[in-house]
Amino acid sequence: MNKPNILSLLFVLVVSISSRETTIANDQKSRFVDLSLIVAENYPCTWATGFPRFYINHYIKIGSSSPYNSDLLQIDGNTGTQIDVPPHSIPRPNSGLRNAGPLGLEFTDKTPAWKLVGEACVIDVTELLDQAPNGASPLVKKEHIIAWEKTHRPLGKGDVVLLRSGYSDKYYKPLPKGRRFLALPLEKKSPAWPDPDPDCMVYMAEKGITAVGCDSPTMGPMPDLAAAVHDEGLLRGLVFTEGATNLKNLPATGAFYCMMGPRHFEGPYGEGRAFAIVGEYAKPLIEAAKQKRVADLSVVMAANTPLTWPGKGVSRHRHPYTKADFFYEPALDIFHHTHLMDSHAGTHLVPPAYALPGPGFKNKKYSPEVRQWLKEYEGRFGKRGTSRTTAEKVPLAQTSGNARVIDVRQLVGQTNPNQWPASPVITASLIKDYEANFGSLKPKEIVIFHTGHVDTHFKALPEGKACMENPINGLSEGWPAPDVSAIFYLAKRGILCVGTDAPTLGGVNQKDALFTYWALATRGMVGIEFLTKLDQLPPKAFFIFAPVKIEGSHGGIGRAIALY
Repeated sequence: MNKPNILSLLFVLVVSISSRETTIANDQKSRFVDLSLIVAENYPCTWATGFPRFYINHYIKIGSSSPYNSDLLQIDGNTGTQIDVPPHSIPRPNSGLRNAGPLGLEFTDKTPAWKLVGEACVIDVTELLDQAPNGASPLVKKEHIIAWEKTHRPLGKGDVVLLRSGYSDKYYKPLPKGRRFLALPLEKKSPAWPDPDPDCMVYMAEKGITAVGCDSPTMGPMPDLAAAVHDEGLLRGLVFTEGATNLKNLPATGAFYCMMGPRHFEGPYGEGRAFAIVGEYAKPLIEAAKQKRVADLSVVMAANTPLTWPGKGVSRHRHPYTKADFFYEPALDIFHHTHLMDSHAGTHLVPPAYALPGPGFKNKKYSPEVRQWLKEYEGRFGKRGTSRTTAEKVPLAQTSGNARVIDVRQLVGQTNPNQWPASPVITASLIKDYEANFGSLKPKEIVIFHTGHVDTHFKALPEGKACMENPINGLSEGWPAPDVSAIFYLAKRGILCVGTDAPTLGGVNQKDALFTYWALATRGMVGIEFLTKLDQLPPKAFFIFAPVKIEGSHGGIGRAIALY
């Protein structure tokens, strides 16, 4: 399962020490390796003792009520391949609790982006698999780490240690067979997963590494060492990847590693996506990571912010981002919590199946208004396509590459208030002007439109209504958005992924927005929406977006970063 995504898109990243800029080209000497478990209702993807189960409801479907597909997700941070950050074990400072300190404030929304990346150091401990009594974990000792260092090299700054036991490869299966992954070890009916003991974690942390990952469900040996192991790593500022998979496809050293997920406000852990880049050109990415030249381009996910499409008028909104507490942890003075959200909440991926129906769809199922729009679209631009490509099917290579940031802020304020709701239009001509000044776009680069809209208007509600609700309802100007000519031109240039620091690529006019999404999806392109802080980036940078690997999701919640 979980075979790696082999890149046809490959790249050279040359770091200039003097300018701290990056040049990226495509090559065929590298590949992406997906290291994430699929998240689905029929898999053992959620912690098995009392935590809310993962749930997906395809509550918006292409048809008479909507020209789009979207989903309601119920997802806890301990789901699938996941990240633990220090507050999972460390209380807030001045709380008076044991181990309290400043790291108790480094939640997922505050975790520095450079902690999410580094050089993968894969330590083979497969000989430990199943070598323990029922309900107990075989222990990875510091001697295993020392032996690896003698064979390869000492661990150090910027390294990410990945403990490869083969556990998830062997036991993460659809239910009921998947009970062997979590439930049976917890019931003491089978051996548990290999994991480091506390001394091993101390040894690794004191080497100066960035993070530790494992292909077991948790960085916690059964039956009684989980808290101690977490403490020893998280108290030293490490972050953990839990539930990785497919580590057998990585070399012992030399791969660029990344693990990231949504920036949940005050999240002590979070669902994520882990992957690696293997090959000659991983080296300069690793160097950028070690030098902490990493920018976070994602908005923080909080319930009092405008994260989700509010719809025009009344009762056309999508499910709001919701945090739901379910039990209190006295040792940390926090509640464990799950989230309910639309699959397009916050910084997210737009896959083709968002706007395209599947093969065999009868256009008469659309509303009369949308049928008329489709007739106009196909008369002007050709047939609208069909697709089954949901977010988890989009190759990671398609959403990562050389960033080309096109500044369109000069368009702001150019619409007539009498014609609102309306968005300033990003045309093919504007993109050609950019190329005349900054060089031609290259195939498979990531084109990002810098509108400035999210930076200006993404604020706590009610002030945050200026981000989406007011423009949609014609109370203020919409954000700049590309028209069909722009999308077709980008497709002609070989661009497969388009991003924006606005809420959507479609803008606020309903028909124009649908035309843009049809154009993108019919040409196999994807979008990344709700980026922020693009002014952090130098002229040349390497962009990465990775959605959580949710089966059948028509949107891709995730995180965007850039290395430079």
